[in-house]
Amino acid sequence: MKLEEQVELAKKASDELKLISNDLRNLALEKMSEALINNIEYILQENKKDILNATNLSTSMINRLRLSEDKIKSIASDVKSVKNLGDIIGETIEEISRPNGLIIKKIRVPFGVIAAIFESRPNVCVDISTLCIKTGNACILKGGKEAINTNRALVKIMKEAVSKYIPKDAITLIEDTSREAVNELILMRGKIDLVVPRGGKGLINHVVSNAKVPYIETGAGVCHIYIDDEADLKMAMKVLVNAKTSNPAVCNAVETLLVNEKIAAEFLPLISKNMPNVKLYGCEKTSKIIDCDTDVHFDYEYDDLMLSIKVVSDVFEAINHIKKYSTAHSESIITNNNEKAEIFLNSIDSACLYLNASTRFTDGGCFGFGAELGISTQKLHARGPMGLKEMTTYKYKIYGNGQIR
Repeated sequence: MKLEEQVELAKKASDELKLISNDLRNLALEKMSEALINNIEYILQENKKDILNATNLSTSMINRLRLSEDKIKSIASDVKSVKNLGDIIGETIEEISRPNGLIIKKIRVPFGVIAAIFESRPNVCVDISTLCIKTGNACILKGGKEAINTNRALVKIMKEAVSKYIPKDAITLIEDTSREAVNELILMRGKIDLVVPRGGKGLINHVVSNAKVPYIETGAGVCHIYIDDEADLKMAMKVLVNAKTSNPAVCNAVETLLVNEKIAAEFLPLISKNMPNVKLYGCEKTSKIIDCDTDVHFDYEYDDLMLSIKVVSDVFEAINHIKKYSTAHSESIITNNNEKAEIFLNSIDSACLYLNASTRFTDGGCFGFGAELGISTQKLHARGPMGLKEMTTYKYKIYGNGQIR
């Protein structure tokens, strides 16, 4: 089927979804969760094909791609978590009574058709489908070629599971993995209501530069941690190890470490001891304290076991560095000085700012949203993890009894 025909069917499905109750949408999600559990062997079989074909991917990217029985069970559990969240579609956000008797209600409604363009992580297929069903949106999924077999299997299972309760075309997979398919999607203004690119800087920049469909920038994460001279260094190392090594291929992993010069000689030697598998890139001051590669690029998102390091004089130099190189995703300060902490948190304009905590918490599940459409790094219309509310817009319903102007 041609891409344009698939989009037309998704648009029709989104119109039908507007009249389907939350109870039926929840039932569809319940059946979807059960179907994923019942088809674990099939999903793993298809995922294995993608793993065998992933000869050009790094180890960390292959780990993003790889599914296991436990991972599939966790994905299915997340579907139920979203199902159990409250229904927000149709809620009255605000009500205004005018002197002339008009009642104006601001009502939460779905966007309509949301197209997600993403790379590597097949669980994104399920996350986005789940959130879209819950919020009455139709979704168009455009994954990368590295996960095509897994994505195809997941979408097949989900469409069959929900087809008795909602339109099956509410979930649509674009199997054409070419850049041309992306170009076609992002020009379909009037048919697609929102495009969300989830991937590297190249994909996001391409969408931002060429889209005619409204979009939300997500994903690119050059995240920073600043270790202040008044930090608990034991806690600082614990946070750093988690932020870099727990899952280095995700957008909320730390890519740059900034260390106050007063504690650099004490703290930097601990890095190799606690993270021996991480390749270190450092500034000139760093190289005088520990062994590191001085060919450092502070604007680079590694998505791997690599870390850039810069020694700074104080919190203000750390802030200025972050302002220059950050992708406005997530930044953290480790300090026991509340005044410096507030200066850091208030001066930087990223979506998520942390005090004494890992950047890895920038996640819809960790924020209690059940799942996420993506991590928005822009200011309109959403910032940070995008849960149910961020997947909706609103319209006004005005009730009168013959008023004229």
